[in-house]
Amino acid sequence: MKNWPQISVDTEKGYSLCFGCGRDNPIGLKLSFQWDGKTARAEFTPTKFYQGWSGLVHGGIIMSILDEAMAYAALFEGMNCVTAKMQIKLSRLAPIDEPLIITSSTIKKTRKLVESKAAISLKDGTLIAEGTATQFVINTKTGDAINKEEKA
Repeated sequence: MKNWPQISVDTEKGYSLCFGCGRDNPIGLKLSFQWDGKTARAEFTPTKFYQGWSGLVHGGIIMSILDEAMAYAALFEGMNCVTAKMQIKLSRLAPIDEPLIITSSTIKKTRKLVESKAAISLKDGTLIAEGTATQFVINTKTGDAINKEEKA
């Protein structure tokens, strides 16, 4: 992997406008993940506003959900990351207005990189999509923004 460009990322401001999890983003997904010590988990019911073809969730929304899930797996383990590479496999189309179960976990961690995996399934366990990502660690502070966001 090539050297990551040097950029400044302010991880102290929280996530209120994040498209994936921000509570204050009027068009965002507002995903809320819980952590059991190994796996991040969320539930999301996409509405008609997230469709591509009529009645079906847009593939870009599926990718965004997987990306957010993998970022949260790293975040729950104390690492702020940005996605450097992501691969997904779509197994079937996702209908709108049906709850989706999202799970993710880390596979491998080094000082600079995190590898994660995620899956989206229907409530009955039918796999919709799965993905893997390599994320670049931008900050390893343990005073994470999740807690700061909840206190705000």
